[in-house]
Amino acid sequence: MKSKWKLPVILGCIISLSGCGISNQPVQKTASEQKSSTAEENVRTGSWESAAQSPYGAYPELVTYTLGQMSGTNNSNLPDGNTYEDNAYTRYLKKILNIQNENIYMESEDRYDEFVNILIKDQTLPDVLVISDRGMLKELVENDLVEDLTEVYQNCTSKRIKEMFESYGSGLLESVKFDGKLMAIPETVTDHGPRLIWLRKDWIDELGLEEPKTLEDAFDIVEAFVQNRMGTAEGEEPVGLVCDTDLVGSTSSSYSVDPVFDKFGSSPRKWINQNGEIVYGSVTEETRNALSYLHELYERGVLDQNFALRAQNNLRDLVVSGKCGAFFGLWWTPNNPLMDIYETDKDAEWMPYYLQEVDWKNVYASFSDSKYVVVRKGYEHPEIVMKIISVLFDYSRYTAEDADEVNEYFALNVDPTARPLVINVDYNEATFQITKDILAVMSGQRQESTLSEIAKSYYDAAEKYIHGESEIAEDWAAYESRLVAVGRLLDGNYRSVKSKYLDDSDGEVPKSLLQLEKNSFIQIIMGVKPVSYFDEFVETWYEEGGEELTQQIRKSNSGK
Repeated sequence: MKSKWKLPVILGCIISLSGCGISNQPVQKTASEQKSSTAEENVRTGSWESAAQSPYGAYPELVTYTLGQMSGTNNSNLPDGNTYEDNAYTRYLKKILNIQNENIYMESEDRYDEFVNILIKDQTLPDVLVISDRGMLKELVENDLVEDLTEVYQNCTSKRIKEMFESYGSGLLESVKFDGKLMAIPETVTDHGPRLIWLRKDWIDELGLEEPKTLEDAFDIVEAFVQNRMGTAEGEEPVGLVCDTDLVGSTSSSYSVDPVFDKFGSSPRKWINQNGEIVYGSVTEETRNALSYLHELYERGVLDQNFALRAQNNLRDLVVSGKCGAFFGLWWTPNNPLMDIYETDKDAEWMPYYLQEVDWKNVYASFSDSKYVVVRKGYEHPEIVMKIISVLFDYSRYTAEDADEVNEYFALNVDPTARPLVINVDYNEATFQITKDILAVMSGQRQESTLSEIAKSYYDAAEKYIHGESEIAEDWAAYESRLVAVGRLLDGNYRSVKSKYLDDSDGEVPKSLLQLEKNSFIQIIMGVKPVSYFDEFVETWYEEGGEELTQQIRKSNSGK
């Protein structure tokens, strides 16, 4: 096994904890103190009344609820013998709440929305369902198909879960209220920070290059990779920076080029406040400048020359097979796709770099990444969804002493699709706070016993890897993602901003306009159309519905 040469990446954050925002953090309560503080909330009397009015009250008899389940690839990486109805999550929920899911509908992630549309059209909803489209939510509410969860949220949500929702500002819960009623529970899309550029460090060393200090330096390195045909077999064309045709990504995707847009202050596919007026970010001068720069990168061979022809699975294959040495990805990139490389080629050393400043203060949160939990109208136990959320995202992580199996799933890289509710609920800055907490323990400023269960699982895995006690891919990925990658963002002084939400859920851009945008941007980048064509795109975008949509958004969000 190679020596842990990467450890110095996080030493700056460990040695100078004030730069990571840790020195002023109060020491958290011990596990016993936390348990004591929630003892009253955790009384499980086993009566129907207490169960319906408390986050953790167990039902006196087993409650089975029907569920529409989103299934992940490879059985969501569940341990052998585990299923979507019988795994650590479902077993723990049964133990604490006396509930059991019955998955009467199941569909893969890529077809899930299509599947849910059919359920809505046929009005054959299960008791509990996760949806991932605001249009679907509006349709469900308008057709009176889902329960009002206002009282459920008030009565069956733990204090910490309420704090988590509040960390996003009031706009998050307001976004799922219709006529003042809470009609769904929104997923909290934790701030994952900006994308990092991941480069093959072993190739950098092999070519005698210096590590990049700027984004331009990184692109010079990619150009050198291409010119020296790194990772290229005879008869093949070298691959530059891998790029998704969508150009901008979500919180669950890699291979986009968001940092290039960030460099120019551009926010495509998002609504922004520009000079006091709401504007669609894809039609701004900043976006034009970013496209011009991307065209230059394409002309230099830095950008993958065949990016317009690649399917999403092809991009991953290029990385895993070692045919490319550069792509943009979020902090969790070691979990996917790099963990697969670590298991087969430990000489392939990928290193993340945070090289661009981001300013999202004037950008409105996009609902494209959002998921919502809804309950079928008439279901006898609508409170069950908040009880599940309170147990899985609060009690098991912060207070319980019997949830080891649940928390081990983090280190095992079990996909969130294994949960009965395929969402996440956490603090806005949870990603960064977990790393800060781990670093504080490593530096001796905190006790290991003060870590939350999720932080403890990553701490244990990283410690084993650092000290050469483990070569398993999951421990390597925990170290690389939680300490190296997030450590880069902390060292770069990245700070989260509170999301701002638009009142009007009709702000979603029609698919026809999105396709117009995608085609125009790709043609400009490839040189099929000149950069000046951007003006024609903007004019067409407004004429074909963009003007009406913009005015609608401005009218319903005046003063924002």
